[in-house]
Amino acid sequence: MESKITAKGMRSFFIIWVGQLVSLVGSQLTGFALGVYVYDQTHSVMFLAIAQIANQIPYVLLSPVAGVLSDRWNRRTAMMIADFGAGLAVASVAVLYFTGVLKPWMVIPINLVMAAFNTLMWPSYSAAVTLLVPKKQYGRANGLVQLGEAIPQIAGPALAGALYIIIKLGNMATLDFLSYLFAVTLMLLFVRIPNPPKTEEGEKSRGSFWHEMRFGWDYIIARKNLLALLSFFVALNFVSGIMGPLFVPLILDTWDAPTMGYIMTIIGFGVLAGTLVMSAWGGGKRKIYTLLGGGAISGLFLCVGFLRPSLTLLIVCGFFFMFAGPFTNACSQAIWQSKVAPDVQGKVFAVRRAIAWSVNIAAPLLAAPLVDYVFKPGMVAGGWLANIFGPIFGVGASRGTAVLISLMGLLSMIVSLVAFTIPRIRRVELDLPDHAVTVKAE
Repeated sequence: MESKITAKGMRSFFIIWVGQLVSLVGSQLTGFALGVYVYDQTHSVMFLAIAQIANQIPYVLLSPVAGVLSDRWNRRTAMMIADFGAGLAVASVAVLYFTGVLKPWMVIPINLVMAAFNTLMWPSYSAAVTLLVPKKQYGRANGLVQLGEAIPQIAGPALAGALYIIIKLGNMATLDFLSYLFAVTLMLLFVRIPNPPKTEEGEKSRGSFWHEMRFGWDYIIARKNLLALLSFFVALNFVSGIMGPLFVPLILDTWDAPTMGYIMTIIGFGVLAGTLVMSAWGGGKRKIYTLLGGGAISGLFLCVGFLRPSLTLLIVCGFFFMFAGPFTNACSQAIWQSKVAPDVQGKVFAVRRAIAWSVNIAAPLLAAPLVDYVFKPGMVAGGWLANIFGPIFGVGASRGTAVLISLMGLLSMIVSLVAFTIPRIRRVELDLPDHAVTVKAE
């Protein structure tokens, strides 16, 4: 009987995975097109950073609400609402474009709405994996989730770069809407997700909406090992948050949009390779070692990749930077899924993401002033930074952006190595017991 339940759960997981894969390909098209559109129209790193921040704010402000809804509703219902709502936001891009009224500033509220619905998707999807997949398969299942994110990163940018020229932004947004609709239809027709079994933690979490929002925070605070692991990701996200808005301008200042698409596609094969290895391996018995090792390796290749204005160096280092990422993310997810009771995972995971992503609001805002007022002028001929970094990176305003990205990579590597020395992070799997629930549920 248990094997039948497990097989049915795995089937539902794969159907959800296929739907999300198609949806993510569509989102890659729109995300790429909107980024290029905003930068083409404004040529402003600051405006591009603000548009990207709009994708982060709901994760910080609305995640506790989304977590409560995820635990109160059936996971399938929550995911369908999330996909359909985000799809309607994407459809508005197509309508505004075809009617000729789309302006760069409109991308900001559209991103806010899309991200608000996606805020509900992540804790629901993560908690659904716990209910559908046996505990011993968490590492592999999360590797497949990472693979579902990797394939769009490979196919999406090159496809988006070509389509942006051929069919334009409006038609790309229409395709994205249809991809969301496909994911919703699959879940509606073919997926059933059981409600989680009741646990002692779940009973403690019940109460008013405010009490349930607060519970996720209290749960993490009471478990110092999880809090320490979360603090590591806050530091890592702060570094990547500064680097995030710089990549598109650095590429577009040297190459055109289709070339950037091809670059991102080739780099995306690193994610594919990493997720395939992670899916087959599972991350090992002590996943924390794989997690921290992946962070250190990612930082190393990010640091080296921009030392010279070389397309070959960028692609090779970008490949291995992306290769290491799935090991860090999938192992982290597996650890949290093993340690947190399934009927409170929505609340806990939502607060976890809100805290981890909170720095993504402030960090991108630092990118523009650092580049415009410190690194670009500092790296021109005769600049004070050119005397320090010029022999390594070369001289010129655009090399200032490269220096800042490389420094962020070095800092990321240091953060990962320091985390190895912190017992509460290194011993998280030993000090905290796993939850006792298997794939069986109500």
